[in-house]
Amino acid sequence: MEKVPSRILVVSPNWIGDAIMAQPLLQRLKQRWPDVGIDVLAPAWAAPVWQAMKEVHAVIPTPFKHGKLQLGERWKMAKMLKKNGYDQAYVLPNTIKYALIPWMAGIPERIGYLGEKRYGLLNVIHHDDKAHPRPMIPFYAALAEAPAETVGSKEDYPVPSMFTSDEEVSETFEKLGLEKGRRLIAFAPGAEFGPAKRWPDGKFAELAKQILAAYPDVQIVLMGSGNDKAVCDPIKAAVPEVINLAGKTSLKEAIAVISQITLMVTNDSGLMHIASAFEKPVVAIYGSTDYLHTPPFSKYSEIISLDLPCAPCQKRECPLGHHNCMRLLNPDRVFPSVAKYL
Repeated sequence: MEKVPSRILVVSPNWIGDAIMAQPLLQRLKQRWPDVGIDVLAPAWAAPVWQAMKEVHAVIPTPFKHGKLQLGERWKMAKMLKKNGYDQAYVLPNTIKYALIPWMAGIPERIGYLGEKRYGLLNVIHHDDKAHPRPMIPFYAALAEAPAETVGSKEDYPVPSMFTSDEEVSETFEKLGLEKGRRLIAFAPGAEFGPAKRWPDGKFAELAKQILAAYPDVQIVLMGSGNDKAVCDPIKAAVPEVINLAGKTSLKEAIAVISQITLMVTNDSGLMHIASAFEKPVVAIYGSTDYLHTPPFSKYSEIISLDLPCAPCQKRECPLGHHNCMRLLNPDRVFPSVAKYL
């Protein structure tokens, strides 16, 4: 007879988009064990994403710095987690340092992909073929089942879903000076991974002009972190009518805004996945990354790519120096997809 866990720990990926694409794992766990409590160990910057998922009981923020072992801090975290009496841990990052924590906490069943040869640290090990990697939603959701050589397609799994309250939306719109009830288009011109993923800011500016000329009733907001101001500020300078929110919202506030949009135009980014999780229409522009591996999952999504022979290179910067996958993709190619949803 299967032992039913009462409490589960999920160790979050570091990227916001990956955290969202891991949510179907939680849906599968809740389908299997409806009464189980699921806590998530996550970087502070990703915590609002997990807090917007109904399956999560509590989010435990981590103090770890990127690329640092910080063994002492991990030991302190493990001692604290041990008191919670977890039956299972799902370790989503593929590194040794994140697998150490559930092992040191004495969690009996520790589940994840082999990653950095994590024998012993994990005791239920799944394998992924590096030559043919699983799309990210099946990659994470498959951990809810016994290890298998193959998994289904992304259509065989639930899609990520997020929520926010009416109160959070009203407070956020009032703070940012946005008009509720007016059509809202979000542009996400940034991409934390690197410039190779970014459609040039001049192309976003030209698209904004085309949209406002055809649909003068809409609001266009530029969204992103403080790191994205360098690409959002030139768009605002070229098109003063747009509202530049880059660096002006917390992630929780960004989630509230995205929950109300009519449409998002975006690079391959974490904000794209948030829009998808609210079932918002997404026009996603791809160049250096693989849209088969990390696509938007909203049923209203459109993927636009030139599909050049050199793409997807999966590099932070164009290794050939020309960035043609994005530079040659013009707004006239994107506008019809936007118009379809307006």
